[in-house]
Amino acid sequence: MKDHGGSTGGFAWGTAAWSAGTLTLLVALPPMARSGLRDRLATHWGASGQPDGSLPLWAAVLVPAAIWTVLVATAVLWRAARPLRGAVLASGGVLLAGAQASIVWANLRHPDWHDADPVTVGAVATVVAAFAAGAVGVLTSRRPVAPAAPGRGPRMDIPEGERRVWLSRTANPWLSLLAAVTGAVALAALLVGIGGPAEPVWSLIAPFAVVSIAVLACSSVRVRVAERGLDVAFGPFGWPVRHWDAADIEWARAEDRTPAQVGGWGYRLSGLGVTVMLRSGACLVIRSGGRDFAVSVDDAERGAALLNSLAGSRARRP
Repeated sequence: MKDHGGSTGGFAWGTAAWSAGTLTLLVALPPMARSGLRDRLATHWGASGQPDGSLPLWAAVLVPAAIWTVLVATAVLWRAARPLRGAVLASGGVLLAGAQASIVWANLRHPDWHDADPVTVGAVATVVAAFAAGAVGVLTSRRPVAPAAPGRGPRMDIPEGERRVWLSRTANPWLSLLAAVTGAVALAALLVGIGGPAEPVWSLIAPFAVVSIAVLACSSVRVRVAERGLDVAFGPFGWPVRHWDAADIEWARAEDRTPAQVGGWGYRLSGLGVTVMLRSGACLVIRSGGRDFAVSVDDAERGAALLNSLAGSRARRP
């Protein structure tokens, strides 16, 4: 079978770079042009081409950044086919970046937002570019992923009367950083709303807070194999916890997987089943009830061997 590791890894890194670059552009573009902008920017134009809506400068920065963060988090943390994910991220990034650039350009050198220039040409060009970027995203992200063939996996010899426990933990510092950043944005928006003349913008606070909590829960795992079965605890506080009884596990094995194979980082649903993907490499894979579950942890082969032995021992008991 041909090894697609290089292409899958390249797609994952390309997605990460595109997401980070777009977010940086959305946040940095208005402050970079700060000398030519006022405290409020025109952000909506009517059918006549004249501006009829505005936002404060800080909101013009945070609102598109919030939309982009939620869009990226949805594509990464929830199930999405790879071509669809490429199309959504490519077109969405171009659309938001083009809209932000058009807004900044229209407001430059005008003392009042009511005098902002029309954005008709920029809007049409942005929409066309977004459609083109979506098509490119689909074409560059197509790659079939064949699920690995099931296997029984290794076993561990356990002397009579002896009990053994296997523990492992994995954390992804980038997911922890993303959780911290989105949480800080939600907190900052809340404090600005409370301490300033405007009310807190809950439409901005809530998405960042939800993303922060969800990403934090998927940023680390603690895995325990003992006589009672398998426990996988999520997040820095070890909650929530998923449990499988040893007798219900059909087999366990170690298998190398990459984020691109399972659709990204975090808690993923794909043709390979459920995967908790925190880093490329060895994963502990089990089958229970006809469904596969995998978690990326160190020393996965030893954990699989102990789990197979415990499952076989429980199955032989009357």
